[in-house]
Amino acid sequence: MEITVGMKGTVYNTVEKEDTAREVGSGDLLVFATPCMVAMMEGAACAAIEEALKETQTTVGVGLSIEHTAATPVGLDVRAEAEVTAVEGKKITFQVVAYDEAGEIGKGTHVRVLVDSQRFLDKVYQKV
Repeated sequence: MEITVGMKGTVYNTVEKEDTAREVGSGDLLVFATPCMVAMMEGAACAAIEEALKETQTTVGVGLSIEHTAATPVGLDVRAEAEVTAVEGKKITFQVVAYDEAGEIGKGTHVRVLVDSQRFLDKVYQKV
């Protein structure tokens, strides 16, 4: 299978205290943390293309431009959706959007690059 424009992925979560800005260190309020929303967006992007990857392949995030536009309290369900909008060689661009039960809470673009898993790890661990 090939990675193509239009592929979509979605991930779901319920906001727990551990997912709040106060707990992850990105603020001092007990609301859904931006880093947790970003992780969900990246997870949705991975889900969108996972079936198209060979067993030896993965993708790594290399770019993200998002807006976190609404706060979400502990206890609400959240979801992140990603859609492939461009494929340029090994570079894959996604439109990402996050929602809680009341509506949209964030959106933006995310870029991932296709890599050979072992080759990538070998190169990274040459640093130690």
